[in-house]
Amino acid sequence: MGKVTGFMEAARRTPSRRDAGERINDWQEVYLKWDESDARRQASRCMDCGVPFCNSGCPLGNLIPEFNDFIYHGNWEEAAESLHATNNFPEFTGRICPAPCESSCTLSVNSDPVTIEMIEKQIAEHAWQEGWIKPQPATNKTGKKVAVIGSGPAGLASAQQLARAGHTVTVYERNEYIGGLLALGIPEFKLEKEVIERRVNQMRGEGVKFRVSTDVGVDVTQEELLEKFDAVCLSGGSTVPRDLPVEGRELKGVYYAMELLTQQNRKLKGQEFSPEENIDVKGKNVVIIGGGDTGADCLGTSHRQGASNIIQMEIMPRPSETRSETNPWPQWPTIFRTSSAHEEGGDRDYNVMTKRFVGDDEGNLKRLECARVEWVKDEETGRFNMNEIAGSEFIIEAEAVFLAMGFLHPQHDGLLDALGVDYDPSGNVAANGTLQTNVDKVFACGDMQRGQSLVVHAIASGRRAARQIDIFLTGSSRLPTVSGYARPPIMSSAGSK
Repeated sequence: MGKVTGFMEAARRTPSRRDAGERINDWQEVYLKWDESDARRQASRCMDCGVPFCNSGCPLGNLIPEFNDFIYHGNWEEAAESLHATNNFPEFTGRICPAPCESSCTLSVNSDPVTIEMIEKQIAEHAWQEGWIKPQPATNKTGKKVAVIGSGPAGLASAQQLARAGHTVTVYERNEYIGGLLALGIPEFKLEKEVIERRVNQMRGEGVKFRVSTDVGVDVTQEELLEKFDAVCLSGGSTVPRDLPVEGRELKGVYYAMELLTQQNRKLKGQEFSPEENIDVKGKNVVIIGGGDTGADCLGTSHRQGASNIIQMEIMPRPSETRSETNPWPQWPTIFRTSSAHEEGGDRDYNVMTKRFVGDDEGNLKRLECARVEWVKDEETGRFNMNEIAGSEFIIEAEAVFLAMGFLHPQHDGLLDALGVDYDPSGNVAANGTLQTNVDKVFACGDMQRGQSLVVHAIASGRRAARQIDIFLTGSSRLPTVSGYARPPIMSSAGSK
């Protein structure tokens, strides 16, 4: 514990955000840089608890009290080594992780938690600036070859760990950019893409090979994959979005959230789209259906495209400002949250059901017909049932709607069905306790195996898969275990797909 009275003397502070009226005119990250003294002062608030709940709250098992102590004393290089011991990509989690570690911080019992996420980012950026982050190629090669399918955070973490264990690793990505949703799904104002590119370059220096624009299962058959490689790691995303099958869904102007987000990221890479393909909400009334992070990403993107009016709504009630009695510390708090995009404008509405999309004679969306709902608790089962409130119908004028209601499971058609992997009851790839599927030498991790989740869970899952693949190939492994990994994977019964 660097400073015994630190948590009593210093209040929680995060880096300031750029002025909202300024930042909506560009795509740069919203946060201003933190001064080194600010980071050290915030690190001093860490109490180095006898039981570090932050450590167990982090799916990666990050050594949070340890690197906070290093930062407080100005030992930045030691802090970077400590952080990288459990996290391959702290510059990612330091920007886009919702920080379950902070919810588990002991200070959260009756105060504000340590700013762990921003300290992670500061450590990583300091390490890059000082040149401490360099390729770490394996000194001994095993002669084993591994294919990693998908280049999101799970695939990248798995690939880097496997390469450092001495295996020859090839990462396949069906899109034209490495990074999965980090590259195409997360807006630039939350994660500038050069942050991904510099880490990919480090991995290239470690011997990892990348093949983009390659749809495994089509461009490379499953037979070729299994014949060429000693092990295969399925690390694709949960890419099948949840739809809203109501009347008028087919109208032009009703999109999945990822259609907007991926196209905008491609535009910033210099790609151009035809008038028929282009999604541009400048001067339009926009409705975002879904209240999570993806919806907020659509909100910030719509602001920057110049939408005239934006409403983000969801069918569930508005969360409370504080924890309920059934949601105690150190659980993840189900509370009302405001992102940087909400600071920039737009309205939010709750308990709203979309009944119908209405368009003009040319098939263009013009408005939504909605109704209010209420959630009534069934005293026998304890479950809440949704009831439409009679006479509550209303209309919202809109020329663009983005469905941001989450994802169901990975795409089955193509590689997964061709391999013959089993699926769990949710439609994810089923795997046993060592992340092996029912297909010999095929492993699964990340959202493809776990279901839609956080970037920190994806990295943890990828690291765990790498260790299990290393053991499978060599009989043992010097790769670290993942102490904070949550939710053991399950193996479905045959025929569950």
